[in-house]
Amino acid sequence: MDGVQEFLPLADIAVDEVKPERMGFTLTGQGADRAEYRLDVHFDMPLDPRTRSVLGELLSHSELTISRRSWRKP
Repeated sequence: MDGVQEFLPLADIAVDEVKPERMGFTLTGQGADRAEYRLDVHFDMPLDPRTRSVLGELLSHSELTISRRSWRKP
């Protein structure tokens, strides 16, 4: 793949807690490396209570993979 920048996984995280915030959620969990991680998710629109509840439930049963772009010289 010449000139293509791939993403490299940095951490796989099992979400342990979802905390509702004013404009989103804070997710915390432990990675396969046993380190603790936190991810803040913010929305640019208000969430009604039902949407917030459904999103919180979905996120609480999720796993995250955090990746970053691999910067290779051409």
